[in-house]
Amino acid sequence: MNELSLKYGCNPNQKPARVFMENGSDLPLTVLNGKPGYINLLDAFNGWQLVKELKEATGLPAATSFKHVSPAGAAVGLPLSPVEAKIYWVDDLGELSPLACAYARARGADRMSSYGDFISLSDTCDVDTANLVKREVSDGIIAPGYTPEALEILKSKKNGNYCILQIDENYVPEAIERKQVFGVTFEQGRNNFVINKELLENIVTKNHDLPESAKVDLMLSLIVLKYTQSNSVAYAKGGQAIGIGAGQQSRIHCTRLAGSKADNWFLRQSPQVLELPFLDDIRRADRDNAIDIYIGHDYMDVLADGAWQKVFKTKPEVFTEEDKRAWLDKNTGVSLGSDAFFPFGDNIERAAKSGVSYIAEPGGSIRDDNVIETCDKYNMTMCFTGMRLFHH
Repeated sequence: MNELSLKYGCNPNQKPARVFMENGSDLPLTVLNGKPGYINLLDAFNGWQLVKELKEATGLPAATSFKHVSPAGAAVGLPLSPVEAKIYWVDDLGELSPLACAYARARGADRMSSYGDFISLSDTCDVDTANLVKREVSDGIIAPGYTPEALEILKSKKNGNYCILQIDENYVPEAIERKQVFGVTFEQGRNNFVINKELLENIVTKNHDLPESAKVDLMLSLIVLKYTQSNSVAYAKGGQAIGIGAGQQSRIHCTRLAGSKADNWFLRQSPQVLELPFLDDIRRADRDNAIDIYIGHDYMDVLADGAWQKVFKTKPEVFTEEDKRAWLDKNTGVSLGSDAFFPFGDNIERAAKSGVSYIAEPGGSIRDDNVIETCDKYNMTMCFTGMRLFHH
């Protein structure tokens, strides 16, 4: 199949729409079920590249949850702790396969943003992963293969209309890529830069401690950034992205946005949140929304009289700013990647509030000395990679 017709482009008024191979070859994917849309395919192709590179860099199965051409989460297939299984809503599924663990982490890091995601998997989708996907609100999935049982499970989603794509894992795109904007064709070499541990060898801070686990997290953050709309930064811990800030014009706003997501990820693990007395019949999305509001500044939206009764069996106590700060101070060993240099030390000051201990960024700012000095102030380890990772 050389061409695939689409219902419309980014918006319903943008017709006609299609994807096709200019060189006359076959498309590198097969539609197994449903009908993909324009944005679905943008998410699918970006997500597949991300998980493929993440698997190659770490040797572990990988998954990502994409929304609007940026990842909401990405992770490798490390085992889940009991607390992680609970905050990702998979504690009732028993022991999961490594691939299912990867998707549980990718989906669970920022469940609000992952609602209605497009999923990319590095490995053949198994039954555990399919059962996890089945009960989430998702637009579609791309993987190099599916077991027969997993495929049947996924086909049952969305009244049989769930989009299921199979990618040719041996496909290698042409070295030159092109796109049109305003009728003008842009051309550039593909970003084939390989991210590996050697990229982290130029440590510029006084602290040179960089454990293997941090190297994995830094590689993960940089690979995530390679496929995230810029400007972008990514916080990572334990083999998963825990906060991604995408598409901000100012880097400090990226750092704040991603940091707030990382903070929310850790706050969800606090006793105050784990013990929230939800009604038995509350929907998963409503539970996620309630948690997001409860740990935020607008907590009275779910704690006011007449509101809490719709969500909780009993009225929870306010999660005070002091209690939240005390809990967040327990989060340490976080890694942070940036797709371009940090221009000022204010980014490091914000990162420190979210437990960052390890940083990878290109370097090259006229204020590198200020950034390094601020890292030294917090005894952080920072690597200069020398490579910018903008993506648009």
